[in-house]
Amino acid sequence: MAPIKSVLAIYLREHGLTTKLRDANVLRAWRECSATRYGTRARAQRFADGELLVEVASAAHLQELKSFTGEELRRAANQRLGAERIYRVTFKLAR
Repeated sequence: MAPIKSVLAIYLREHGLTTKLRDANVLRAWRECSATRYGTRARAQRFADGELLVEVASAAHLQELKSFTGEELRRAANQRLGAERIYRVTFKLAR
């Protein structure tokens, strides 16, 4: 007999899901940090190799995030994660 926590950890690791769960935490941290100011107008789309891709609803929001608030939100998301996981945020205009 093994504790369920151990069995679950092994299963997740063997099926490559551990990384996906950690990456989902990054997307959630961004959403929680940006929701008050941007709602769904700045949505995290993908996280890989320390880079977070965020799709932005308008050119005005794109410029604001690139020039002013993007770095602040990156730091807040990392703080929420408890580690420096997001090294760079790339913003792109939604189509």
